[in-house]
Amino acid sequence: MYESPSRRNRMAPEMEPRRDEIIGVLVVDDHEFVRRGLRAFLGSEPDIEVVGEAGGGAEALDLLAAMESEGHRPDVIVMDLQMAPIDGIESTRRVRALYDDIEVVALTSFAEDERVHAALQAGASGYVLKDSDADDVAAAVRAAHRGDLQIDPVVARRLMSSLAEARDDDPISGLTPRELDVLRLVAVGKSNKQIAAELAISERTARTHASRILRKLHLSSRTQAALWAVRKGLVEVEREPRRP
Repeated sequence: MYESPSRRNRMAPEMEPRRDEIIGVLVVDDHEFVRRGLRAFLGSEPDIEVVGEAGGGAEALDLLAAMESEGHRPDVIVMDLQMAPIDGIESTRRVRALYDDIEVVALTSFAEDERVHAALQAGASGYVLKDSDADDVAAAVRAAHRGDLQIDPVVARRLMSSLAEARDDDPISGLTPRELDVLRLVAVGKSNKQIAAELAISERTARTHASRILRKLHLSSRTQAALWAVRKGLVEVEREPRRP
């Protein structure tokens, strides 16, 4: 189901967010009652608008193509992971491959480490459990739209524990070619705006790539990422000539 963007009537006009401030959300879940609940809650948020819903991954991809043709793509997709025949992880991977400026928030009943890793590796920008408070879902949507990562606290604790125990022998292999391009530019001190201009992408997409790079490399700042890139030989450091 696709709905053209509409105006909200529950707020006074002077209090309404501008059109470009409203986050368009596509809800993808194979249970109608879950979709109905998400639509009701997210639709009540002043800065969020549910622009469509789909009952599965294939339907979501078809809907995105239709929305693309009409120029009304969503900003964020809330994606159930437990679906058939195409599960949410594969659906997320396909969405991110086709539309790298659309963020995906994974919504699931499961908190297993393997599933969390798979969802994040597929490109999800958030991971929320279905028994979370509705406010947490809205917060994850907003975080994804900003290019930030938000994970359910229960999942985050498990994830950090597993990452602390895991050893990544070749972290470069986990970065996409585009992420490597962004990392090289981060390493030479380029801002998100400069990266966006050089790679012909939006500034928000550049910011999203940078956030994913930090997450995949288990780093906490762009400075750490720059030093990591230099150590790995991804960029060359210009040395000052030796003074006579």
